[in-house]
Amino acid sequence: MGIADRKLKEKEELKALILQAAKKLFVTQGVEQTTIRKIASEIDYSVGTVYVYYKDKNDILHDLHTQGFKQLSSEMRVLFNVANPMERLMALGRVYLQFAFENSDMYNLMFNLKAPIEFLDSINKEEWNEGKGTFDVLKTTVKECLDKGHFKGHELEPLSFAIWGAVHGMASLHISQRIKGVNVSNPDSMVNRGYEAFSLMLEKV
Repeated sequence: MGIADRKLKEKEELKALILQAAKKLFVTQGVEQTTIRKIASEIDYSVGTVYVYYKDKNDILHDLHTQGFKQLSSEMRVLFNVANPMERLMALGRVYLQFAFENSDMYNLMFNLKAPIEFLDSINKEEWNEGKGTFDVLKTTVKECLDKGHFKGHELEPLSFAIWGAVHGMASLHISQRIKGVNVSNPDSMVNRGYEAFSLMLEKV
C-alpha cells in the first residue's frame, strides 16, 4: 500500500470513528445535547480534527441518516427479484424488522430521536435520495399489489404509510422494550408473531 492509499484509509477510518462516536452520543444523550466538543472528546481527538470532516453537528447527523437509509434501502431492494408483489410486501416487512433489531441504535437515530429543526430544514430544502428512496421501495410494491387487485378501495400513499406505521410501531415497541411492560405471553417472540398476524390481515384485504 502506497503513502496516498494509506493516508486515504486513515482518513476513512477516522471519519468512521467520528460517526460511531456521534451515533452513540446522539442515542444516549440526545441530538440537542450532543456537541462537536463532546464527539471529539469521545474519540480523544481535537475539536478541529472533527471540523476537518464535518462543518457542524447537523452535517454528521445527515451523514449518519444517509448511511442508515442506504443500508436499509439496499437490503429491501434485493427483494425486487420476488415476482409476486404480495409475497414481496410480506418479505419487506420482515427485512425491515430485522434491520431494526440488528441496528437498534441506528434505527432510533433514523426514526425515533427528535432532530434539530435546522437538520429537518436542510432535508426539506434538498433532494435526500436515500430517505425518499426507501419509502419508494414500499410504495412501488404496494402499487403493484393494487394493480393486481389487492387492497380494493385504498389509495396508494395512505395505505403505504399505514403499513409502514404498523411495522415501525412493532419495531419501536420491541427496541424500547415496551412489549415486556404489558400482559402478553412470550413477549420476546411477540413482534414476529404479531407481524405474521398483520400479514394475514393484509392478505385478506
